[in-house]
Amino acid sequence: QVHLVESGGGLVQPGGSLRLSCAASGNIFSINYMGWYRQAPGKQRVLVARISTGGSTNYVDSVKGRFTISRDNAKSTVSLQMNSLNPEDTAVYYCNAWTTGGMQYWGQGTQVTVSS
Repeated sequence: QVHLVESGGGLVQPGGSLRLSCAASGNIFSINYMGWYRQAPGKQRVLVARISTGGSTNYVDSVKGRFTISRDNAKSTVSLQMNSLNPEDTAVYYCNAWTTGGMQYWGQGTQVTVSS
């Protein structure tokens, strides 16, 4: 079992920045990929960014150049630095972890609202 706890969401004006963090506990040595998904009202949950244990990253096109995912394997944390936020980034953001055994775990979600 892996337990994920997110922090750092909130309300920000367009053009602003936020940093999300996620701390993993439990069977952390089984974690391969960690990442962030988001779900806007009435829409499906979609991948935003992910990072492997070795540091390889993937981003959805809409956030490339604005968001940066990072990971501290020693502390079992993953962060998402979000810059140049726009209203289309408004969503509940979920931390995600994939294990080497193919199991997937989710955090409880944190709300990000971009509005003036």
